[in-house]
Amino acid sequence: MIDMRSLQATSDPDTATAALFIGIDIGSSGVRAVAIDDAGVQHGQAGVPMAVALADGAARRQDPALWWNAVQQALSALLLQVPAHRVRAIAVDGTSGTVLVSDAKGNALSLGWMYNDASCAPEAAQIARHAPPESAAHGASSPLARMLRLQREVPVGTHLLHQADWIAGQLGNRFGWSDSNNALKLGYDPVREQWPAWMDALAVRRDWLPRVRRPGTPMARIAPALAQRFGLPTEVLIVAGTTDGVAAFLATGAREVGDAVTSLGTTLVVKVLSATPVFAPQFGIYSHRLGELWLPGGASNSGGAALLAHFDVARMTALTPALRPEQPTGLDYYPLPAPGERFPINDPALCSRVTPRPPDDVQFFQGLLEGVSGIEQLAYQRIADLGAPYPQRVFTVGGGAGNTAWTRIREQRLGATMALPPHDDAAYGTALLARDGAWQGAAPEPVGGAQP
Repeated sequence: MIDMRSLQATSDPDTATAALFIGIDIGSSGVRAVAIDDAGVQHGQAGVPMAVALADGAARRQDPALWWNAVQQALSALLLQVPAHRVRAIAVDGTSGTVLVSDAKGNALSLGWMYNDASCAPEAAQIARHAPPESAAHGASSPLARMLRLQREVPVGTHLLHQADWIAGQLGNRFGWSDSNNALKLGYDPVREQWPAWMDALAVRRDWLPRVRRPGTPMARIAPALAQRFGLPTEVLIVAGTTDGVAAFLATGAREVGDAVTSLGTTLVVKVLSATPVFAPQFGIYSHRLGELWLPGGASNSGGAALLAHFDVARMTALTPALRPEQPTGLDYYPLPAPGERFPINDPALCSRVTPRPPDDVQFFQGLLEGVSGIEQLAYQRIADLGAPYPQRVFTVGGGAGNTAWTRIREQRLGATMALPPHDDAAYGTALLARDGAWQGAAPEPVGGAQP
């Protein structure tokens, strides 16, 4: 079980003999691996590109062999930089909601159905009739909807596994396990920490459902054949991981209730650390469990894509030095790349509001940045209105994090301290989980069957 307080540097160990902990991040286009020591000092990193998922209408599929091959290459490259004999634990994060079906030995019986696969609309509608409103299993890209379809298409399967589950299973030769963050959108109840009874109305195959543990929990020891291949100790623990989004949050150093992380990438994603969960699907808000704390958040369609609808990167870079954060434009924009918003306003027909447009590009660009900042403030206020704390300190990751003028605009709008994260790599956050698991000790003995 992850303890947020443990995710801080605790000592300055002898770097020549210190234990090492590896985090593996499986993204949509590549795999990254990072090694850290007890104090959180990074000792090595490696990245391997990977072909993107194939698109066929609303379907998004990828060969799981690509994931495993890339993971092995990334591990090999990392272990050229650090001594393999010092590694004590490994954890894996993956894209939230990406799933596949395997047999009892972990052999993939399906392609990986990706996090953004929206091909199971009839099953999603079925879920909507039975799942409670607060469940994260709702939506066009619900992994539970994909599971219902896969039950029919691959009836001989044994396990429904998330991307991170399957890779961790390959590392430890132990399948049928997951973590509570990855399991959330599959319908797992993180408050009661169990698979809910309402799933029976959907004829969910409970024998397919993984046993669920909290992130940072030891799950297995490394498979002997892999230990020999990579020169790793046979005692290396495989630790329950998380989703890529939660791993990125952990990497920033946010650890106190009221700490928040904003991702200014293609979209705008916000998360805040809270003592209580928030589940409000009407606003696109759900909560991941982090030990005894919670991580409520949501994703807006605004962000970098909304800015790119008006200026390319080169033009934005040229305009930035002329911005005047201390002189607000007064423009009331709600920039979106296309009609439709999911959070903090849930309106599939909401149109982008970027008028009137002033003739001066600098003023217009600043108005757009102020508009995205206003959406960010509304997002955090929405979460706070539902019971979580309003941010006291905001860490920023993503492409927009380096724009200091925008940071000042956001600081004024949010009324919070803006903090510079020491790390923003999801693999680093997952390495912290590996370290946390190693501190807990031995993995549980293997057991069969699915959690009821």
